[in-house]
Amino acid sequence: MKRAGVIAKAVAAGFMAVALSSAVAQGTKPAASVQPSYAQRYASLCASCHGANGRSDMAGTPVLAGQHSFYAITQLFLFREGRRDSPAMTAVAKTMTDADLRGFSDYIATLPAVPAPPAATPPDAARMTRGQALAQEHRCVICHGADLSGGQQVPRIGQQHEDYLQLTLHGFRTGKRPGYTQAMGEAVSRIAPEDLDTLAYYVARFPSAPAKPPPK
Repeated sequence: MKRAGVIAKAVAAGFMAVALSSAVAQGTKPAASVQPSYAQRYASLCASCHGANGRSDMAGTPVLAGQHSFYAITQLFLFREGRRDSPAMTAVAKTMTDADLRGFSDYIATLPAVPAPPAATPPDAARMTRGQALAQEHRCVICHGADLSGGQQVPRIGQQHEDYLQLTLHGFRTGKRPGYTQAMGEAVSRIAPEDLDTLAYYVARFPSAPAKPPPK
């Protein structure tokens, strides 16, 4: 646990250095002049997997629509530095400069939240009730918000793909999925695996919430 804490602090320090240097670099150009080029680069590099609007139905591929810039740049940094295990994303992110991390994350933050398509069958009421109780009991709503839309470094998780939520929650529980802090690992460490699956079921079917405007 001590070693994990050292690694988390090192990642956090490295990420903050990237974020600060990118923010300074970005200050030399208006955001409006940066976004069009990254919109085009997103379309050519990211849309085939994540969808042109940020919501893809590809298995295991997270929804980017409605995510926040700070969270997006954190994940891109972790991929680039090899801290997150995804050969496909690491191959893409390792070619990115610090300015690219900022440009792509800022563009992702402009993608409005896209509601999940209607389910073929109604949600299981008992599982939804149990999932809601788990979200309250384990304080998911404290960090991710009552509408699960997140904010800043905390991701939007409402209506994220269920398979991706399951993979992520179990990854945090086992330590396979790192974060730049230990918050999620600590949050799910005491939750039974079957309850993590119920949480994923509930969050994936969470009632749609209006998109929040990007921060100015």
